[in-house]
Amino acid sequence: MDRTNIRVVYLNNKEEAKELIRLVGADAGGVAAMAPKAIHRALVVQGVSVKAAHILKQEMLAKGGDAAVSRGVVTNSVSETDIVLMGTLKQYQLLVHKLKQQPFGLAKLAVELQQVLGFVEGRPKTVLNCRDQELVLGERTLVMGIVNVTPDSFSDGGKFIGPRQAVEQALRLVQDGADIIDIGGESTRPTAAVVEAAEEWERIRPVLESLVKEVPVPVSVDTYKAEVAQKALDMGAHMINDIWGLKADPAIAGVVAAFGVPVVIMHNQKGTEYRDLVGDVIWSLRESVDIAEQAGVAGDQIIIDPGIGFGKTTEQNLELMRRLRDFASLGKAVLLGTSRKSMIGNTLGLPVGERLEGTAASVALGIAYGVDIVRVHDVKEMVRVARMTDAMVR
Repeated sequence: MDRTNIRVVYLNNKEEAKELIRLVGADAGGVAAMAPKAIHRALVVQGVSVKAAHILKQEMLAKGGDAAVSRGVVTNSVSETDIVLMGTLKQYQLLVHKLKQQPFGLAKLAVELQQVLGFVEGRPKTVLNCRDQELVLGERTLVMGIVNVTPDSFSDGGKFIGPRQAVEQALRLVQDGADIIDIGGESTRPTAAVVEAAEEWERIRPVLESLVKEVPVPVSVDTYKAEVAQKALDMGAHMINDIWGLKADPAIAGVVAAFGVPVVIMHNQKGTEYRDLVGDVIWSLRESVDIAEQAGVAGDQIIIDPGIGFGKTTEQNLELMRRLRDFASLGKAVLLGTSRKSMIGNTLGLPVGERLEGTAASVALGIAYGVDIVRVHDVKEMVRVARMTDAMVR
């Protein structure tokens, strides 16, 4: 052997590991046994009691993995700690089995660890039941086209405020390849004035009335108000998109549940202060998921949105983009909305009308990192970006 060919291999899940091991000619038994050893995961577990942390660290070390805890755990100067667990899927399998026999809440934690690791391995294809229509998640990236019927939206405010103009724009977006049309009657830009439910509904009503008759794809209504959601669903809307994650008006969760339609729950907050940006956003979304499910919304009808551009600085938005894969931990479909946003404008120094390429870059990265739906203004161009990215990564 005069020369060898060595390369680093990046594996995303157990199926990729199995395929790699098959390529070297391992037998079926070997493939099954070794694949979990080829995938390494770092997991963050927040808010663990010191007693549980001691056991968790020792058990992870005993399995050949490792665990980082607060220095205060050793000195008993803290009551709880966050933990970074580091190990292979095989080591986690052994850990979960052992933790199920342990006290201090570790048996419950074992089940949660098992669930999260399963989510990251990949969700099966699922179907969004949009009343009389269905949308399949997992085969290709879905594209949601934006139609704002507002005078003050940051990108297209006033362009489609007339009902007929809005309907014609929606039809154009469908022709360009939109899988969903999302209409909004209140601007969500940071300095926009709050719109009362009655006014918001009067903006949406004439457009929605025509759209549900003329548009051959599901129609989503962008609102966080239960009153508007109720009226929109009564008229035939197919899904609700709530930028406050069901927290601004908790009654909206019950409205969505009563109609059995999908709901997008987005992370949002006032201000940009975080202890741990990604951890805090995921925790907040987990709370929103709980609100939805406790109200009776089916788990597979819930879509999460990390909320790019909402309650975050440009640097925080960019960090979330780099960490989009972390959101698989929630086990829900993910929607990404970056179209023409200030993150792009601030990064490239460009006005709203010149952010097409920046949007395309963020859409491609989002798809590569596992998002299921992209919400965009420029549908024709982003459908092409999505199809090309799908061809490479799905």
